[in-house]
Amino acid sequence: MILKAILVDCIPSSLTPEEASFRLAEAESLIKTYGGIVLIKKIQKRQTPDLRTFIGSGKLKEIIEESQSIDANILIINNELKPHQTYNINEYTRSAAKCASQQASQRDKPEATRAHGAREEASGYATAEAYKPSRGGQTRKRNESANKIFKEPMQAWDRIDLILKIFQKHAGTREARLEIELASIKHMGPRIFGMGMQLSRQGGGIGTRGGGETNLEIMKRHLSKMEHSIKQELEACKKVRQLHRAGRKRLNLPTVGIIGYTNAGKSTLLNALTHKGAYAADKLFATLDTRVGKMYIHPHEILISDTIGFIQDLPTTLIKSFQSTLEESIQADVLLHVIDVSDPRFLKKIEVVNEILFKIDALMKPTIYVFNKIDRAPALNRQQLEQQFKIFHPTFVSSTTKEGLETLKHAIRDALFPTTQAPSATGVLDVIKDLKQQREQRTKDQRNEK
Repeated sequence: MILKAILVDCIPSSLTPEEASFRLAEAESLIKTYGGIVLIKKIQKRQTPDLRTFIGSGKLKEIIEESQSIDANILIINNELKPHQTYNINEYTRSAAKCASQQASQRDKPEATRAHGAREEASGYATAEAYKPSRGGQTRKRNESANKIFKEPMQAWDRIDLILKIFQKHAGTREARLEIELASIKHMGPRIFGMGMQLSRQGGGIGTRGGGETNLEIMKRHLSKMEHSIKQELEACKKVRQLHRAGRKRLNLPTVGIIGYTNAGKSTLLNALTHKGAYAADKLFATLDTRVGKMYIHPHEILISDTIGFIQDLPTTLIKSFQSTLEESIQADVLLHVIDVSDPRFLKKIEVVNEILFKIDALMKPTIYVFNKIDRAPALNRQQLEQQFKIFHPTFVSSTTKEGLETLKHAIRDALFPTTQAPSATGVLDVIKDLKQQREQRTKDQRNEK
């Protein structure tokens, strides 16, 4: 089934139009990566999200009405929702689907019968009892007519749901699938209460004492056991990786880890440096598994690893679920931070990556800034970037045309076998602080222009 989505982004009024446009475009790219299409895009400005539905009941009813005319089957909210908000939205859409079915089935009914049904709906969406089908061939025809109008209720996902679905689709190794399963359990765990009455029934029966466990309690215990089992398997994978790293250290093999924002060209760079033949595509999260290749820089053999890309608004719990995969790169001797300079917002993306590196305790590792895709950015001010990020030994390359790769190899050799003192932690933090101040100033200037 094709995912036909209505995309909604709820933003504060202080956000600039450029930032709002980027957020919506990135969310649309995520939907396309999953294989869906966006039928309607909406931006809603709210200082505080609605407690019940995040976007408010009025906006939700408007979206539901639109969805019925365009046959949308998914509502994606580009924010992280609380469990009860997702549940409430799905209850709204389910009630709307039943209401649409009843309205369609009543078209062929006598006037008196339609009037009776209208009274049942007077207070809003009708209850589930009002939609119980009666017997007879005539009802089946009316139900078939209703199904043509609204076959199934529109489902609601938040941003994290969408990202997890993409991860599930692209995972290639057992370890990656385990990490995604763990992340899904952590995301789903607080949401199981929203399964409502189906999970609140008692599980007692013959031979049991008392009321028995509720299905909700059984589900919680089941998820807890699954989480424990997955963590054990991931721990085993982690030990295997540690043994591999220890073996490389015994062989005195230096390691380089490629990190960066998703779709910055990390896999293409890995292929250009090592001829690994790793899968590379112009889409978000094309890579989820860690791949390792060899590169020779006289007289050294160097191992280079590539792993999952980063994206903004990733919760810490989701990042920690991929700790095992990320470990191969962040434990490397040197990091290559790949940056897509053809993206006008690449400075903001540098900030996002640095924030995630800080969360996983990798911000202070020796790092080279690799400004990639220079063939798509002929007007790039290299001199300014060289000055601004001097302590990160910036290099300018095109992984596609191979321009600048020799310069990058020299920078890698100098970083792995330094003859000068590495930059201090204070110097790194100063650059990051300066980057943030520049962004805040640009935002302020944009507001003044309005």
